[in-house]
Amino acid sequence: MSRDHILHRVRTAIGRSAGQPVADPPPVRLRIPTVDLEARISSMLARVEALAGKACRSTDPRAFVAAAIAGKSAIASNAPRLVEWGITSLPGVRSGITDRAELRELCATCDIGITSADYALADTGTLVMLSSPQEARMISLLPPAHIAVVPRERILTGLDELFTILPDPAAQTSSMVLITGPSRTADIEQILVRGVHGPGLITVVVV
Repeated sequence: MSRDHILHRVRTAIGRSAGQPVADPPPVRLRIPTVDLEARISSMLARVEALAGKACRSTDPRAFVAAAIAGKSAIASNAPRLVEWGITSLPGVRSGITDRAELRELCATCDIGITSADYALADTGTLVMLSSPQEARMISLLPPAHIAVVPRERILTGLDELFTILPDPAAQTSSMVLITGPSRTADIEQILVRGVHGPGLITVVVV
């Protein structure tokens, strides 16, 4: 079957003719519901737990993380918030790594990766991570467990609000990662396995 014949059949199926100009795309439809902060926090926590993650609120994130990583090795991102909260200075936590090879080695051998998050989406329990020297994506993806410490004011209603605030992510970062619950797959015989493509355990702490 020739290329022209295939294209003719496609045009016929969608009701167009050869040479017809492409119609303008429809306007973007972003709908941002009005949801108060307390409801967003509650939804975020519930969605994370529904996906087999762990979630909590804390007014002392340093103490929470210290208890969570006791006796384990951890690497923390260079996010200013983690420094502000005193998490990067906890015993057993490595941070301030800028050399890529060293970072990769530490992420591959430590027990827990600790990050903040640029945003979180309340309707799906999703963490939004913009890759940068402050938030290297390797820290949230390579260690077997991930702790994300998120300021409550960074919790958005959902994707529509995210793309209203950040309409062109590529202009700001080389990679935007959306993390919704622990890594999981059922590709092999429909058997659910966690931790194949990333951390098998995710803990979200809303500050």
